[in-house]
Amino acid sequence: MCPVLGIDIETFSSVPLPRCGVYRYVDSQDFEILLLSYAVDDRPVQLIDLASGEQLPQSFLDALTDSAITKSAYNAQFERVCLSKHLGKWLDPAQWRCTAVMASYLTLPAKLVDVAAVLNVAQQKMNEGKDLIRYFSIPCKPTKVNGGRTRNLPADAPDKWETYRQYNMQDVEAER
Repeated sequence: MCPVLGIDIETFSSVPLPRCGVYRYVDSQDFEILLLSYAVDDRPVQLIDLASGEQLPQSFLDALTDSAITKSAYNAQFERVCLSKHLGKWLDPAQWRCTAVMASYLTLPAKLVDVAAVLNVAQQKMNEGKDLIRYFSIPCKPTKVNGGRTRNLPADAPDKWETYRQYNMQDVEAER
């Protein structure tokens, strides 16, 4: 049986994903991957904090292009397209498995949070996720309170950023 590389990412783009789709989302000049968590099979989850300057390890990059390793993600197209854009190279969709599609085949809910709840898995999604995504992954309105900025960065709320890091890692656990 081939190894499975579970992946979850958190991203930023000023293009609204639900309205425009993943390809326009990643084509925005300000698109970036903020956080990437991954795990091979049942090994511990690893986190790379790209927004804080960490780099993707060569072992992870090698695994992404190794056809003997199945890449797995909930809504895998999103992870694959975002990583392809980030790396500047096309990642073969035939090497990816979408756990959202697998859930749909089993007539489970469309959202990972709901799938985890229905299956009563030990590793649930964190409830803080939506608020953290709104805070770090989409532009904010400039106000006097936030100093007129249009984007929240890790340094703007270190405690929230740490929770976002934990959220990203927890999603890999929930997806397993």
